[in-house]
Amino acid sequence: MRIRLALPLIAVAALTLAACSTAESQADASATPQSDESLAAVQEAGVLVVGTEGTYRPFSYHEDGSGDLVGYDVDVIRAVAAELGVDVTFEETQWDAIFAGLDAGRFDVIANQVSITPEREEAYVFSSPYTYSTGVVVTSLDSEVASFDDLAGLRAAQSLTSNWYTLAESVGAQIEPIEGWAQAVSLVRQGRVDATINDRLTYLDYVQQTGADDLRIAAETDDVSRSAFAFADGSEELAEAVSDALAVLEEDGTLAEISERYFGADVSTAGTA
Repeated sequence: MRIRLALPLIAVAALTLAACSTAESQADASATPQSDESLAAVQEAGVLVVGTEGTYRPFSYHEDGSGDLVGYDVDVIRAVAAELGVDVTFEETQWDAIFAGLDAGRFDVIANQVSITPEREEAYVFSSPYTYSTGVVVTSLDSEVASFDDLAGLRAAQSLTSNWYTLAESVGAQIEPIEGWAQAVSLVRQGRVDATINDRLTYLDYVQQTGADDLRIAAETDDVSRSAFAFADGSEELAEAVSDALAVLEEDGTLAEISERYFGADVSTAGTA
């Protein structure tokens, strides 16, 4: 009787051990990191698929007349693709949907002045930066403003929804509410306000496009914003290859040349921000 009772117990024990072994194997398999095929996939396809807006001048937009997709970001990522030895295809997407497109695998990389932030770094992989910028005080040539503190009691044209409004208010400026940069810079040039605070890239682009020679940068923030190409999580190898390509393009002067073309200054290195 004891033997007959023991047999079912042995069978149950064997099944239990087998089930545990299977569960442990599955757990081990799920814990094993997936191999990074991001660079190999692009090389095999022979094309880098890029997500961009196509409506964000001067970074990604359609040229008047020809309708060609051009811009600082567009030209930089084209140079990167050439360095990688692959073609480039652009998928134009609205900003609100651009990260969802990256997550869904619609493209390999976003080229659209994506600022590096701690929150984004938790969810995405970034190349090395290729754009650096600061906040600047823009005044007329004859203005005596030489620092942010000098704006205390002076009139500053600022959009009330901008972080630059908060900065201007914090130093004691009298705020003249406006809708955007175009209105702000117009008021400065007309002498109706003393200054405006905005992004350095916005100022450089305006001067490049209009040839305005009656404005100057009076002060810059210490904080520097950095923009880079963004990749889906797990695409470290592709991001590293793009960073290597950017290093080559910086070394041979390509980034500086593209930057000068769009901004009249080199915004591709931290030392020039």
